[in-house]
Amino acid sequence: MLIVATLMGASASISTAWAQETHSHPAPEKLGTVSFPTSCAPNVAHDFERAVALLHSFAYTAAETAFQNVAKADPACAMAHWGAAMSYYHELWGPPSPAELQKGQAEVEQAQRLNAKTDRERQLIAAIAAYYRDADRLPPPVRAKAYEKAMSTVAKNYSADTEVQVFYALSLIATAPPEDKTHANQKRAAAILEPIYRSYPDHPGIAHYLIHAYDSAELAPRGLAAARAYSKIAPSAPHALHMPSHIFTRLGLWDDSIASNIAARTAAHNQHDVGEELHAMDYLVYAYLQRGRQKEAEQVVAELDAMDALSGSDFKVGYAATAMPVRLAMERHQWDAAIALKALPESAPHVAAVVYWARAVANARAGHPQAASDDIARLDTCRQQLQAAGNAYWATQVDVLSKEARAWQLAANNQPKEAVDQLSQAAAEEDAVEKLPVTPGPIIPAREQLGDLLLSQHRPQEALQAYRIALADAPGRLGALTGAAKAADLAGDTRTAQQMRAKLPEKID
Repeated sequence: MLIVATLMGASASISTAWAQETHSHPAPEKLGTVSFPTSCAPNVAHDFERAVALLHSFAYTAAETAFQNVAKADPACAMAHWGAAMSYYHELWGPPSPAELQKGQAEVEQAQRLNAKTDRERQLIAAIAAYYRDADRLPPPVRAKAYEKAMSTVAKNYSADTEVQVFYALSLIATAPPEDKTHANQKRAAAILEPIYRSYPDHPGIAHYLIHAYDSAELAPRGLAAARAYSKIAPSAPHALHMPSHIFTRLGLWDDSIASNIAARTAAHNQHDVGEELHAMDYLVYAYLQRGRQKEAEQVVAELDAMDALSGSDFKVGYAATAMPVRLAMERHQWDAAIALKALPESAPHVAAVVYWARAVANARAGHPQAASDDIARLDTCRQQLQAAGNAYWATQVDVLSKEARAWQLAANNQPKEAVDQLSQAAAEEDAVEKLPVTPGPIIPAREQLGDLLLSQHRPQEALQAYRIALADAPGRLGALTGAAKAADLAGDTRTAQQMRAKLPEKID
């Protein structure tokens, strides 16, 4: 059983690998408690469990290296190759690159050739093989579902095996349909994890995956205990320090989110994990803005501007680096700053779309509706590219952005009814799907924008209703609270206006 894993100075090459792989989270000095018996040689048991613990904290590159070292120490250990294959499958992030797919397939084949000594191990290897099978013709969601289905069988066969149950729960979260607002998969995962968590409170994967299971407006209150625990289970891991802010953001606990992401950012910077540092910085900017601490948000964006050679090709890096200056400009209605934004080099369509949206909306709201047309056309092109690539989730998100931009252009062109219709459609479309873990939420929720539009049309009661819905999904957002207070005043609803103002920060920079 691995109780505490510490980084030995053994491996400078591992540190270099971490710095190069921005999708990965560097190996923490403390990994928590993992018990994963295998038929491998007794002398590799500790190292194998350490590798599994790394995997649970999404330290993918370090986990890959650790599993490969186990394979070198025990060439007959089939499960070492299972672990290496698992390290290329980033279940809650983007799918493996072509190179990672090739490596994963090779590891699966080697694991199968070694013919693991126990049925449990053979079933786990068969499950990850289901993900890599036919990777040249089947899209990632189909293969992820195949893995989840295979893990369901393993979980039934080994219902008392903690690690099997934990990995199965993660597969359920990874295959949860974004459009399922009942959160059926997440609830199934939580029902598996919660009883195990009571027995194994120091297990990194259980706390980590409970946070992801509860990362929705409906379920977030249930995630507070795991959120506060995970950072203590693996306090040296940037990702463990950041993860509580997923729940804090859902609940509008901005001071907690700020503290969480300052710690995560510092740890990530010290460990040269650019992706995790930017991820924490994006959540930090978001929380600062909601708390009214605008100068501190400005400082984070200034520090972002000083970072060299950021590219939009890596989604985790590209999204965070793109979103931060957009948030800063758009949340504060600084239209000129938004109009001047530029997309990062090599940005994926759904990353560049954030900039095109900001420029289009800013031009329209600044009274230049015709100037918005080119960026609206760019948004349409991004959506078409995503649809052609089979990326339905992000195609939908970009369609929402396009409708929002068109709505503000219509409003600027004195077409108020058409503008409200378009923005109402965007809000309904956005409400119908959950966000992905890479973002704290939309730059400005469509429902909140609808409130702004209705308020500008002197329809305060309808605006207040839009703001209420927006706040139910994203509590504590400064723009929605401010707008709701204004709308309530204009509607003569003094009590609601007072309630909304009572939730505003005491001081706004």
